[in-house]
Amino acid sequence: MKVSTRGRYGLRAMIELAKNENSGAIPLRIIAERQDISEQYLEQLFVNLRNAGLVKSVRGANGGYLLKGSAEDITVREILVALEGPINIVDCVADESLCDFSNKCATHELWIELRERIEDLLASITLEDLRQRSLQLLEDK
Repeated sequence: MKVSTRGRYGLRAMIELAKNENSGAIPLRIIAERQDISEQYLEQLFVNLRNAGLVKSVRGANGGYLLKGSAEDITVREILVALEGPINIVDCVADESLCDFSNKCATHELWIELRERIEDLLASITLEDLRQRSLQLLEDK
């Protein structure tokens, strides 16, 4: 699995929301400036994040985006799946009909186990964990 810019930039934007969790809604323009990401690209990403129930938008003069839940309750897995789609190492794990050998392939179970371990790892890391890492990096400078 290769995480694209959608996943990488989306995670960075979500960390930015988490760092400002108690400050109210943050406009995408501010996130774009702080993270050096195109505002138009962020708009596309936030459609997926909103549809997945991870963020909510606020309209008006103080509008922008907020986390829909607590940073402690949002996992990296949820964010990446919202932005990248299901985690698949090889196509035959997602759809066994794509391979005539999946039921007799020595590596098929390996790919399933690898996907499960990656999913477990990503599910064990919360947005709060990443927020803390980000704050620590700022302190170390």
